[in-house]
Amino acid sequence: MSDSPLKLAATDTDDIAVLSALLQDAVIPIGEMTYLARESRFALVANRFRWEDAGLEKVLGQIYERVRCGISFDRVIAVRRRNFDQRGRGQVFDLLALDAGNDYVDLIFAGGATIRLEVERILCHAEDFGDPWPTQWRPGHDAGEGTAG
Repeated sequence: MSDSPLKLAATDTDDIAVLSALLQDAVIPIGEMTYLARESRFALVANRFRWEDAGLEKVLGQIYERVRCGISFDRVIAVRRRNFDQRGRGQVFDLLALDAGNDYVDLIFAGGATIRLEVERILCHAEDFGDPWPTQWRPGHDAGEGTAG
């Protein structure tokens, strides 16, 4: 297993594609997402599945890891939500992917929910913090979801 925490910056659509692969299947409580309009920032804390270690053979069976990851998107001018109810404070969302164009970043969640960040330009930072914790569950997907498991 890698002892190095993730620390990445994304400034274009190719970078977002890499970040999307690393954040796939992150679990995000609704209370850990916020839009700071005065700062033009959308920030969240995710419980990220450590895909970079998931393919390695484990000595004591299939034990995987999750880690907390802080993600901030800067230069955000508007936030749009689809199929997303903010009233359920206990809700947890499963991130399937990030998708981006030059003026937006979409956070695509299981169940059809999407958050669109309208941006002046792509500027995102992601950094793991805290110690990873073990999980025996490796996320999987139905073929119809269009993501690899």
